[in-house]
Amino acid sequence: MRKSFILSGLLALAFAAQAQKTKADLLLFNARIYTADSAFSTASALAVTEGRIVAVGASNDLLARFDPKKKVNAQGRSVYPGFIDAHAHFVNYGFSLQRVDVTGTRSWSGVLQRVQTFVKKQGLAKGAWILGRGWDQNDWTKKEFPDRAQLDALYPDNPVLLTRVDGHAAIANAAALKAAGIDGPRELMGGTVEIRDGRPTGILIDNAVDLVGDKIPVPSRRQALSALLAAERNCFAVGLTSIDDCGLDYEVVQFIDSLQKRKELKMRIYAMLSDAPRNFEWALRYGPYATDRLSVRAFKVYADGALGSRGATLLQPYSDKPGWSGFLLSRPEHFDSVAHVLYQNNWQMCTHAIGDSGNRTVLKIYGKYLQGKNDRRWRIEHAQVVAPEDFALFGRYGIVPSVQPTHATSDMYWAADRLGADRVKGAYAYRQLLEQNGWMPLGTDFPVEDISPFKTFYAAVARKDSKGFPAGGYHPENALTRRQALWGMTLWAAKSNFEEGVKGSLELGKWADFIILDRDLMTVEEKQILSTRVLETYVAGSVVFRRQ
Repeated sequence: MRKSFILSGLLALAFAAQAQKTKADLLLFNARIYTADSAFSTASALAVTEGRIVAVGASNDLLARFDPKKKVNAQGRSVYPGFIDAHAHFVNYGFSLQRVDVTGTRSWSGVLQRVQTFVKKQGLAKGAWILGRGWDQNDWTKKEFPDRAQLDALYPDNPVLLTRVDGHAAIANAAALKAAGIDGPRELMGGTVEIRDGRPTGILIDNAVDLVGDKIPVPSRRQALSALLAAERNCFAVGLTSIDDCGLDYEVVQFIDSLQKRKELKMRIYAMLSDAPRNFEWALRYGPYATDRLSVRAFKVYADGALGSRGATLLQPYSDKPGWSGFLLSRPEHFDSVAHVLYQNNWQMCTHAIGDSGNRTVLKIYGKYLQGKNDRRWRIEHAQVVAPEDFALFGRYGIVPSVQPTHATSDMYWAADRLGADRVKGAYAYRQLLEQNGWMPLGTDFPVEDISPFKTFYAAVARKDSKGFPAGGYHPENALTRRQALWGMTLWAAKSNFEEGVKGSLELGKWADFIILDRDLMTVEEKQILSTRVLETYVAGSVVFRRQ
């Protein structure tokens, strides 16, 4: 009788204690959580309610305080905020998955073989467009642009457009050139149609690519949805939960918004509108727009081209092409007028600038309007080659350099050929750029580079390629610390989007976007960073990826 009474009392106390606990949807415990907050705090547990973090702390404390619907035992694994890619092309990446991939080819004949295999597998009909991306003549033994002759012979009735890896050059066959009305030289601002012996070779640089690109049929809704879902799956699998998509038309942004509202697309998107009249008209009519998963408050502008295709504009001629300094894609007056409109209407300006002349042009125009320290967070995308005397302008005007560390390790084999031994010291200078404002967002620029944030992290801290070359790192004086690299992919990336109050770190009130990894990026040996795998990815406290 007494034992029964004692047992009943203990059960009553247990139920009472349980009733006093705070309800939660999810409790993650037994973890090593890198919150990535400003103090770089760590914890072992976090609780989630309605998609947001309601507590971060010690496992014992949170297990005692909360009664969750679901518990996740991390088994000592490392947990990080979901990675944010501060510069990518999410939509284009999705479509690239439906096209021929010629990345990593070592010759023009290798490109042609990939195309033939793709066409045969897809069974493309006569007249259908053949599209692809990823070739880089710098990776070939013969480091020269190819000619369209073999494409013409293989596909006389199918328009072909194969874009270079950086997206700033392409090769088109005769059928594609005919569709665009290109049969000889063209004069255009910020672009080149290459002519040899009186005929177009098929090589199009920068704005010339659009002459053919504008003739490509618009994809169907089904194709577009399939592309975005494929991109999302791959991004979640590598721990990306937010993407800055740099350069979209407003119709595409509206499509993304509709998919997110129907819960068909879960990826968070920071959408930059492309520099086009109809996008400005739409933006000024409706103003900035934001939901829980979409933010539209920025414009993407292009100052110059890419270094690999010699479209980047330099203060002095290319070391490997005397007399040629590249070109701006629009007149400086255009950039100034865009800056004026965006400043007056409180939109963020994000400008692609690669060469030292391109960067100087943009820095000076930004400075004209920003006039000192400010919180506009206007960005220069890439900031790839900067003259020594221009670094200070980033700090003086509070201009944000948005950089992609894998560009350094992809370009390091030939960058000095383009720039020379002295000028290359101001290229990919991430430490010098970081010192200007004390924070800096990182991205990949995928599909120009691989989508993996672990490659971003490794390139930032090691400054080496996947084979560990060069042994001491490429200009190691510009390497970032592991903390800086992680902040660049989380909190600082969120800050570059004005979103540090809702994501980028695992703190009270922020979205519960986090990932569980199979190793600790902060302590693992450098050579093991690239082997890191994502075990689970969560968005708003719900699993969106789990490794099988």
